[in-house]
Amino acid sequence: MTGLRRVLVANRGEIAVRIIRACHAADIEAVAVYSDADEHARWVQMSDDAVHIGRSAAQKSYLDPDALLKAARSTDVDAVHPGYGFLSENAAFARAIDEADLVFIGPPPAVLEQMGDKAAARRAAEIAGVPVVPGSGPITDPADAPRVARELGFPLLLKATSGGGGRGIRPVRDAEELLDVLPGAQAEARSAFGDATIYLERAVPNARHVEVQVLADEQGNVVHLFERDCSVQRRRQKLLEEAPAPALSEKTRQAITSAAVRLAEHVGYRNAGTVEFLVDSDENFYFIEMNARVQVEHPITEAITGVDVVAEQLRIAGGAPLALDQDSIECRGAAIELRINAEDPTRAFAPTPGEITALQLPGGPGVRVDTGISQGDRISPFYDSLIAKLVCWGRDRRQAYARARQALAEFHVEGIASTVALHRRLTSNAELGDGPVHTMWLEQVLADD
Repeated sequence: MTGLRRVLVANRGEIAVRIIRACHAADIEAVAVYSDADEHARWVQMSDDAVHIGRSAAQKSYLDPDALLKAARSTDVDAVHPGYGFLSENAAFARAIDEADLVFIGPPPAVLEQMGDKAAARRAAEIAGVPVVPGSGPITDPADAPRVARELGFPLLLKATSGGGGRGIRPVRDAEELLDVLPGAQAEARSAFGDATIYLERAVPNARHVEVQVLADEQGNVVHLFERDCSVQRRRQKLLEEAPAPALSEKTRQAITSAAVRLAEHVGYRNAGTVEFLVDSDENFYFIEMNARVQVEHPITEAITGVDVVAEQLRIAGGAPLALDQDSIECRGAAIELRINAEDPTRAFAPTPGEITALQLPGGPGVRVDTGISQGDRISPFYDSLIAKLVCWGRDRRQAYARARQALAEFHVEGIASTVALHRRLTSNAELGDGPVHTMWLEQVLADD
């Protein structure tokens, strides 16, 4: 039992489908929301009830907290699941949900505020004894930036204090480049996050991106579900993820997962979250941020642990303690997730909105496809270009990759360009197959084309 009766799913696409399925499996009614563009979408058809929340543009619908609160009140729900993206990490929205006497399926607003402020998150990590990349505090006066940069030493990363999801980050090689990119970075941060504050962080060369999935209940119990490697990125946007992280020593695995749990305990975390780290070539690891929500890549964690992350989110939100303890969680096999996006890799990954005229999805042992798209649907220009997440599990990494190659051979989408062909190439790449790779590896591969 979860203690919840009826949940508003304040999101769209594959994550809305995923949450609705978890609700129904737990005997919870699910209420969908939809914009003009999504009126006939799969998650709307799957739901027990559905509410129109506005125009196609996200700012007029999925990013409109008033519209979502109105939908929640009008449908007699007792909880709101924000999914990922949109308002999932918005502390003001979470607080408004609480003030409406509804349950926000995520961490408390105060934790969202703390983890959403990258400088505050760094301070919390330091206090919790979690290693952080050497960096500065918030820089509000651009005139201070060159002095701070010289003290830290180049190369550096210039980051938006309120940034996230890989946005608001710019590499800086020297003082001249810092002065050149700083005004644009602040303008971008102000536009994207409503906050122009930036900070500087020393760059970690040839780093891997390794993150730890945690679950925390209201009773103070915190567990980890092992780690994922998300180093295959383009412009800091993930394309392929693996669990567990390949070629990570058991000593480092234990240290990095313990650090993630320690941070979650320190900040009073609740629900599902992910603590992200950079790992250098000597396996030194450094905290970079905490994603205070369910993540796109959670299915590979489910594949290797057998733990239903979204079901646990519902249980925790309903007041129940975790259904598992750390000793009962085992890592079995390996899993890989491939993001199938409506983008054209031959044209600098330009989005390719349009109608899906044909769609053939793969199957077989160890193969899972999470999607909110059906044949005949249209990929809208208003939202993220994700078509589907292809998740392949195997008894070891070699089998997971073999199943991924077979699944990609069966995966056909027509009407728009997609990243399927790129993933066929990546899963056959010997260097990636031998693993691990660093976060700039894919950029280098693409630059060699």
